[in-house]
Amino acid sequence: MLRPMAQPARTQQSEASPPVDPTAVPRAYRKERAKRRARVERARERRLAAFRFVSVLLLLAALSALLVLTIWNQVERLFGL
Repeated sequence: MLRPMAQPARTQQSEASPPVDPTAVPRAYRKERAKRRARVERARERRLAAFRFVSVLLLLAALSALLVLTIWNQVERLFGL
C-alpha cells in the first residue's frame, strides 16, 4: 500500500515587510572599502618588500665583488703575480 505524500508546509501570508537594519548597507560598504584598502596595502607592501630584497641582494653582490677584488690585489702584491 502506498503512503500519501506529505503536504507542503504552510506559509504565513502577512502584509508586513521583514524588519530591515537601516545601517546594514552603509556597514557593508565600509566593510568592502576596508577590504579593498587592505588588499591595495598588501600589494604595496609586497612590492616594497621585493624592492628591498633586490636592493639588499645587489648591495651584497657589490660588497662581495669589492672584497674579492681587494683580496686579489693583496695576493698579487704579496706574491708578486
